[in-house]
Amino acid sequence: MKTRNYALRSNLLKSAFMVSLIAIFSLISIQPASAHCDSYDGPVLIDAARALETNNVDLVLKWINTDMEAEVVPLFHKTYSLKNGDREVYEIVKKHFYETLVRLHREMEGAPFTGLKAAGTTAPITVMSDKALQTGDFDSLLKALNKHVNAQLQEKYEKVAALYKVKDNSVEEGRQYVAAYVDYTHSVEAVHDILAGEGGHQH
Repeated sequence: MKTRNYALRSNLLKSAFMVSLIAIFSLISIQPASAHCDSYDGPVLIDAARALETNNVDLVLKWINTDMEAEVVPLFHKTYSLKNGDREVYEIVKKHFYETLVRLHREMEGAPFTGLKAAGTTAPITVMSDKALQTGDFDSLLKALNKHVNAQLQEKYEKVAALYKVKDNSVEEGRQYVAAYVDYTHSVEAVHDILAGEGGHQH
């Protein structure tokens, strides 16, 4: 019986932990790369477009490692050379250049490439974070982020606090409490770890 109860509790904790991970990533609006590095209105492709406008490949090299330049630089020059030619051919080659650049950038991050995303698919909080860099207005970003994070953590706290009062009334209520407790504590810990610099750009 003890072994069975331990297994049940272990499975419950694992499930709750997974829920907490999902919750914390949704909490701060982090989606797979936030449809950010691979979106047409993301910083990588914005720089790629600027590079093709100005014939300056250096603008995109920051997004890849040195050993990736051998693939990107020749493709950039080929793409640029077609800029004033057949429009359809240029658009095909340009998209290939974009895809190659984003694929290598995500490879550098340890993330898979799943294709280019349309503009407007980036998470709002990520758009705000970029805007803060462009405008120098960090206060607006901080206020919005704090409001959202505080609301989410408050909701989790109130749920576990209510269950805390009845956690010993029955096994079922105890399990509900444990699930809420693990979700709450791991969410708090995840926020702390991210702010402490332990959260990577892995998606």
